[in-house]
Amino acid sequence: MQYKKIKITQFLLYSCLIVMCLITLAPLVWMIAASFMQSGASSTFPPKFIPENPTFDQYRNLFTRLNIFRYVLNSFIVAISTTVISLLVNSMAGYAFAKYRFPGRDKLFRLLLAAMVIPAQVTMLPLFLMLNKMGLVNSYFGIIIPGMASIFGIFLIRQYIFSIPDSLIEVARIDGANDFLIYWKIILPLCKPILVTLAIFSFMGSWNDFLWPLIVMTKDSMYTLPVALAGLMGEHTQDTELMMAGSVITILPVMVIFMVLQKYYIRGIMMGSVKG
Repeated sequence: MQYKKIKITQFLLYSCLIVMCLITLAPLVWMIAASFMQSGASSTFPPKFIPENPTFDQYRNLFTRLNIFRYVLNSFIVAISTTVISLLVNSMAGYAFAKYRFPGRDKLFRLLLAAMVIPAQVTMLPLFLMLNKMGLVNSYFGIIIPGMASIFGIFLIRQYIFSIPDSLIEVARIDGANDFLIYWKIILPLCKPILVTLAIFSFMGSWNDFLWPLIVMTKDSMYTLPVALAGLMGEHTQDTELMMAGSVITILPVMVIFMVLQKYYIRGIMMGSVKG
């Protein structure tokens, strides 16, 4: 009897999980299906999840109406540059907060954590004015600079580095290694899981960012992909299938990166919860 109750409970649990997964994936599946439909074919109720006459016309129209290669290139330049720089800056800061002893370290870190409650939109105007004075508006650096460091990234790496024994660092110092060599040869290799996790966060945040590139960029040739697709929506309001094709192109790199690195992502999240 007890065995049957366990089986029934498992069946109900798995059924609920499957239903929730289907509900979550339904918009994504419909978006992909709509991108292969003829114009106007997706405007039906109930929505169709399988195209009747699949076609690549929407993708061809997307590449002919928009300078899509330029926008994709802009997004890759911004996202990759932001990710690489943020990994270096955040890992250095996280290492310093975790393993170095200096006056006011804990107070400074608590001040950084307190700043996390400030909405990013509040700082956009002063940041834009500063970048404008520096002549960085309508440039890649104008988008990259705000993402070079993040309080969340510093916190994530700091918590992970706490799990690295101090004895490793002490042994390296005894062997004559300087601070940068310890950071480069010992800390970074041991932090690979959390660095991959932070890289995914940074790349996704930069790739999908819409508001800040829209503020900083006024030249059409400098637009990133989300900003360019927003312009497409205004120009072709009723062309749902074309917009879905653009959305598929936008999410494809992020999905591929996450699928390839998901094991490091999960490991980094789990180990990054170690208390300091």
